[in-house]
Amino acid sequence: MPSEFAITRDGYHVRLADHRVESLKTRISTLVQRMYSWRGLETEHPVMHTQRPGQTTLVACKGDLLFGTLTVGVDSGHGLLADTLYRPEIDQARRKGARVCEVTRLAMDPSHSSPEVMATVFHLAFIITRLINNMTDLFVEVHPRHTGFYRRMMGYRVAGPERTCPRVGAPAVLMRLSLEHAEEQIRRLGGNQPSPERSLYRLFFSPSEQDQLLLKLRGTQFGA
Repeated sequence: MPSEFAITRDGYHVRLADHRVESLKTRISTLVQRMYSWRGLETEHPVMHTQRPGQTTLVACKGDLLFGTLTVGVDSGHGLLADTLYRPEIDQARRKGARVCEVTRLAMDPSHSSPEVMATVFHLAFIITRLINNMTDLFVEVHPRHTGFYRRMMGYRVAGPERTCPRVGAPAVLMRLSLEHAEEQIRRLGGNQPSPERSLYRLFFSPSEQDQLLLKLRGTQFGA
């Protein structure tokens, strides 16, 4: 029986979401709906979301309070959610040999979240996509006003023009991150290495801590 994955940092913990637990699915979807609505975005009914093949959801909690979530999806026979708006752009990457994946349903309650929490969930997303699933490129659809953050803090590049995302009823821009670039930045900056750069990678785990997390994750549902 695989062990349950969870890590604790400074008063909160992050774990893999077990989507067999209906109450947890509802709490995740309620958080997503609340955070998206707060930003003026539309969402589908909160209990209607189901886990697709190739998806893994992370949740950040303080005790029993669920305040953050992020889902990563690796390319499968079902494709990516971003294919709905950006299939030509993502297919172009596929044709050039890219192994593609995506981040979706990112929601963080700002009253409980922090840059460190963001770094934790994004680092775990990197481990799942790059080190476990051997993906090469990570896509995300973001609101146009957030492109600067993703570009400056993590090295994403704009990969598709602004379009209206039907899932949230708002404009979106496709951004793409080379996971090789992310790997280099973690090796260089992870563990809060001294640097004048403003980079989220400084709040990622160190390379040695990353190795330990990889071993723990491989002991869960990601095991051989």
